[in-house]
Amino acid sequence: MDIIPYGKQYITQQDIDAVSKALVSDYLTQGPYIAEFEREFANYVGSDYAVAVSNGTAALHLSALVLGLKEGDKVITTPISFAATANCIRYCGGEVIFSDINPDTLLIDFPSLKLLLDSSPLGTYKGIISVDFGGRAVDLEKLKNIAQEYDLWLIEDACHAPGGYFVDERNITQNCGNGKFADLSVFSFHPVKHIACGEGGMITTNSFSLYKKLLALRSHGISRNHDEYLNTIQFANGSDSDQDTYPEWYMEMQNLGYNYRITDIQAALGLSQLSRADSGLKRRKEIARKYNNAFDGKSFIIRQSGFIKGHAYHLYILEVKDRLGLYNYLRENNIFSQIHYIPIHLMPYYRNLGWSEGNMKFAEEYYKNCISLPMFPTLTEEQQQYVIDKICEYYA
Repeated sequence: MDIIPYGKQYITQQDIDAVSKALVSDYLTQGPYIAEFEREFANYVGSDYAVAVSNGTAALHLSALVLGLKEGDKVITTPISFAATANCIRYCGGEVIFSDINPDTLLIDFPSLKLLLDSSPLGTYKGIISVDFGGRAVDLEKLKNIAQEYDLWLIEDACHAPGGYFVDERNITQNCGNGKFADLSVFSFHPVKHIACGEGGMITTNSFSLYKKLLALRSHGISRNHDEYLNTIQFANGSDSDQDTYPEWYMEMQNLGYNYRITDIQAALGLSQLSRADSGLKRRKEIARKYNNAFDGKSFIIRQSGFIKGHAYHLYILEVKDRLGLYNYLRENNIFSQIHYIPIHLMPYYRNLGWSEGNMKFAEEYYKNCISLPMFPTLTEEQQQYVIDKICEYYA
C-alpha cells in the first residue's frame, strides 16, 4: 500500500483552470477574485461580511487587534488547538489564560470557564477565543451568554469547521462563522483544510464597524478617502475648497496595519474549491461514519470522534491505549497518522510564562492517548479499510 497521509489537498482540473485564468488576468494580487471569494464565502456560512487574508494566523491576529486587545489584557482560550490560537493574544501583548477542555467534546468546558471567571473580579478578562476543534462546533449560543454576563468579546476559531454547525435552543441550525453569536470568526485555507488555497484565511462578522477596521488593517492601515483629501487641501490653503475631485494616487496611513492580503490567484483557487465544499464535507462524513462503526465497542478505544450532527470532520480522532505503539506500527505500514495537539500550555514558550504540567488535567490526559486518522475526501474505501484493519491488527 502506498503512503496514506492523515490529510491531503484535493486539486481538480477545475481548480487548475481557475488558477490559470487568474494568472493570465490583469491582476495577481488585489483583484476581483478576492471580493468574489469574500462574497461567496459569506453566503456559504451565512454571515454579513467576510474579509480574506493571507492565512489563518493573520485572521486571528487581525481579529484580536480590531477588538482592541492591548498589552496586559487577559484573554481565555483552550489548550487543545494549534499554537496560533493562543499566539495571536501574545502578538498584541496580551496574557493568555488557558481553560480546560471537556473530555467528551474536546471543546472548551463551560463549567471550568465559569469557575475561572467567577474566581476573579469582573473586568479581569477581556475576551474568549473558542475553538471548533476537529470540526465539532462549539455551542456559541451558550458561550455568548457567558461572554455577555462577564462583558467579554468572543472570537470563534472555526479553522477546522467550515460547513459545521450546532443547533440552538430554538432548534435552529447555526453555521460556524455565521456571525450570530461570535463577534468575529476565523477560517484557514491551508492545504489539509476543507478549502485549500495553498495558504489563506478568512474572517467573518456581522459588524460593519469591525469589517471596515479589518479591511484597513489588512493593508497597512492605509485609506483612500475623498473627504480626508479635501480636509488636507483646505488645511494647506487655509480656506474652503470647492474641489469636487481628488487624484487617484491619494492615500493616507491612518493606523499601523499589516500586509495580510491574500492574492487573486489564491482567491481564484478558493472559489473553485468552495464550489464543491458540500461534496467534500459529505465524503468526510461518510469516512467518519465508517470509522465510527468499525471501532464502536472495541476494547482498545477510550473515546473516538464518533458520528455527530453538525461535525465538519477536519479530523477523526481516536483516544487509545498504547498510542505511541500504534503510531509507530501505522508508520511501519505506510499510514502516516498525526497527533492533534500537544497542549499549548506545555510548549516551552508557554512554560516560560508560568504554565506547567498539571494545570490542565483533561487536556493533558487527552494528549497522552489521542491519534488522528487519515481523513480527506479522496481517501478511498480500500485505503480506509486498510487503516482500520491495521489498527485492529495491532491490538489483536
